[in-house]
Amino acid sequence: MRTPLQRTAAAATAALILLPLAGCGGDAEAGDGSTVTVTVGYQSKTINTVTAGTLLRSLGYFERELNALGDGTTYKVAWQDYATGAPITAQMTAGKIDIGSMGDFPLLINAARGRQLDRPTRLVSVTGYNLSGGLNTIVTAPDSKLDSLADLRGKKVSTSVGSAADGTLVRALRRAGIDPEKGIRKLNQQPAVGASALSAGSADALSQFVAWPGLLARQGKAKALYDGAALKLPTFHGVTAREDFARRRPAVLEAFLKAQSKATDYLHGHPVTAAEKVAKATGLPAEVVYLYNGAHGIATFGPALKPPLVAALKKDVSVLRSAKLVGDVDVDAFVDDRYVKKALGSAAYADALAAGPSPAAGEVWPKGATTTRTFASAGALLRHVARHRDAVRAAYVSDATTGTPWFADKAVWVADGDDLRPFVTAATARAYVTGHPGARTLTYAEALERAS
Repeated sequence: MRTPLQRTAAAATAALILLPLAGCGGDAEAGDGSTVTVTVGYQSKTINTVTAGTLLRSLGYFERELNALGDGTTYKVAWQDYATGAPITAQMTAGKIDIGSMGDFPLLINAARGRQLDRPTRLVSVTGYNLSGGLNTIVTAPDSKLDSLADLRGKKVSTSVGSAADGTLVRALRRAGIDPEKGIRKLNQQPAVGASALSAGSADALSQFVAWPGLLARQGKAKALYDGAALKLPTFHGVTAREDFARRRPAVLEAFLKAQSKATDYLHGHPVTAAEKVAKATGLPAEVVYLYNGAHGIATFGPALKPPLVAALKKDVSVLRSAKLVGDVDVDAFVDDRYVKKALGSAAYADALAAGPSPAAGEVWPKGATTTRTFASAGALLRHVARHRDAVRAAYVSDATTGTPWFADKAVWVADGDDLRPFVTAATARAYVTGHPGARTLTYAEALERAS
């Protein structure tokens, strides 16, 4: 028998599949046969998809690549913006979106729905990823008494069922010995609705993907309760394409992937400017965008379908299957790197496979600057901030346990002898203090004073 949550999720999925079919339609041809419209579904506020969405759109690279095909066809690109991956999948399976981007759990649902409705899709590239799972975070209200995952037992927790953030919640609760279906009261809500519920007190905690946890923390509306990187399981966002579209128009798909690669290069070469562009397009604070997408941010960007990410996708299947959101998913059949390999070339693709994160202990974004400054230790960053308080736009530090970057003024600080160590959550800070006699927690103000 299905639980109420499973019935709610199934009804929501069915409703999405019956959504009105908006726009001009995927791969639609004009009557004279000379014009083709390519429809791209993206999530502007899911900022780890920007190289296939918001940033790519603002740069115009896809349109340029299409114009360069020189095949006598006039191409138009229809960009459709959604809050989550589910409606993108609904439109893809209805034949109305050709290319879409979404997180790892929605990608699996995309694969399953495509097969179920005889509209198979293929995972063709990756956008942003974190090899430890740091893209998802569980947060509570700033004044909440909840201090650990154990405190969530019996509480109301908002998440988007079937999302990567829901997967993090399920796995984290299981590790804490809590049944994710019966041990909490799960609220299936869109990210913005969940954020409002947390602020209103109708949800005790919120488990969400980028950029919601960082945004709420920056705004002083939330504090981190659980860092998804504690799971040490990769999470990522990727690009999916309809199989029939890829077969019929491989040159168009390759043009998209070339454009995505160029957008990735732009993000790497101009991280601050890229953050400003995404901020302008989405309304998100640039400091929040940079937390995730910066030169040393939580996300690493690259189009390669890395083996650890594919392996993680296979592990994700069981989580969605247990919630009865998918049956068996043939991940190997879903993953198709032929198009991105051809688009990049074998040498560039090999480089993309080998590329990895670029961590930094600390990073400061000065006011009015188009570049940032990195620091070898959190203590060195604090000393700099203490001397230049009025000149700092944002300061970022990496969790001493998980390595997840976070805002320095929102981190939990620990003094251990002369060392000052930052943590995303109070729970990880407490665990460190317990294992290091003499260590103690500090406020941010105390850490700054001690550093100076």
